[in-house]
Amino acid sequence: MTSPSTEVPILESCIPLPLDEARLLEVVEKAKDWAIMHGAAMRSKADFNPDALQFAPFILTPSSFPRKEFEKAVALQTTLNELMHSVAHDEEFLRDTLKYTIKVDEFTGSLFEIYETVLKEGISQPCSLALLRSDYLANFLESNAIKQVEINTIASSFGGISTFMTPMHSYILKELGQMNKLVNLPENRALSGLCDAMVEAWKIQDRPKAVILFVIEDVTYNICDQRFHEFYIRETYPFVQVIRRTLTQIFNGGKLGPDGELLIDGQEVTVIYFRAGYEPGHYYGPNEWSARLLMERSKAIKCPSIQYHLAGTKKVQQALAKPGILKRFIADDHKIDTIKEIFTGLYPLDKNEEGDEAVRRALENPERYVLKPQREGGGNNVYGEDIPGALEKMADDERSAWILMERIFPPLSQGYMVRPGGKMPPEIVNLVSELGIFGAIIGTKDNVVYNKQVGHMLRTKLSSANEGGVAAGLGALDSPYLID
Repeated sequence: MTSPSTEVPILESCIPLPLDEARLLEVVEKAKDWAIMHGAAMRSKADFNPDALQFAPFILTPSSFPRKEFEKAVALQTTLNELMHSVAHDEEFLRDTLKYTIKVDEFTGSLFEIYETVLKEGISQPCSLALLRSDYLANFLESNAIKQVEINTIASSFGGISTFMTPMHSYILKELGQMNKLVNLPENRALSGLCDAMVEAWKIQDRPKAVILFVIEDVTYNICDQRFHEFYIRETYPFVQVIRRTLTQIFNGGKLGPDGELLIDGQEVTVIYFRAGYEPGHYYGPNEWSARLLMERSKAIKCPSIQYHLAGTKKVQQALAKPGILKRFIADDHKIDTIKEIFTGLYPLDKNEEGDEAVRRALENPERYVLKPQREGGGNNVYGEDIPGALEKMADDERSAWILMERIFPPLSQGYMVRPGGKMPPEIVNLVSELGIFGAIIGTKDNVVYNKQVGHMLRTKLSSANEGGVAAGLGALDSPYLID
């Protein structure tokens, strides 16, 4: 992840490195146990066992992040919530933006079919709940100003586990005799913030016996992150029940009641929280797609609704970066300026003059760009020298399923990455951190009743790795250490 021509700066570390080996071994063992015993853990993909957990990969001490840019991202989130809410409720914009993509990207096309079906029938639940996560990298080419990598509108994960990373790092810093550093760890209430919004949506329906439905994968590796939401809701709101079902189970056990209410195995559902359904592999065939349509037809409040899911596509992100487009959604010029500041260059690859120009850019300077498809979940992008080959293999009409994004060149930090089964003692490595800011918004097209920034997460990866998904096995959980 280095710039083609500029030496990459290294941010000042939270603590002096390296640590004495004996001290390092001791504190790593304590940190692993802390992580397991407090639920900063996952099920193993390599050796799956539903009865066993291993700690989630983590960075031993918190990674440095520019304070001013962290505070900028936090302050901006409610404006981004407002933007995405307006985008999701603009039928003409979604239709026009995705018109080529849905012809060549089968998954996005299937989502759009559901959208058109419920539009034609009349959307039975005009209120949406969105739990969003806007992801950023600092760009050292622009004095470490944050640039948006993407905004997630479905299954925005790690609010649960990330909430425990700050107390874990506080413990580790105390063990290392660095208590004076704790003041630079920002408080993180992502778990409570996300869950409180779900319950707020549940209250709107005023159906005291109804439940919240979590839509889940057949096998859940990131189990702690999901269960913490469920446990928090039950503990804080004991009268609210959460049930978990896969798309297949929803097809088998779901139906609409006489007033359009969603019934799952006889229980009424008033809020649906998707932690699955964001990638083609979750839909084995017509049954799972039927389950998605059933939910969209229901009066339950969806997180996200189908239009919010479509609003999170990369093609929409690229369209929003076009000159003048933000004015369609945001009236306040100051808000528009603050949003434009975080955008990096985003270009369409459609088969037209604009798309041909983007291809020319990518072929001339591939190291300056990233190719992105309409997918969530990590591991799908094409970087640098691999871009020309990927473009050459694409048929002209296939290009509309992708966008071209200017690459962001983040500063490095240094630290110890601790992974299950990893080398002991760990070595100091060069790292890159991606900040995620969580937001929650509830409302109809014309009336927003709830809009908050609700927490953050930090994912950190080796500087040599392009992708950084923790669930995908490429990154590690972290928390920001704010520096001036």
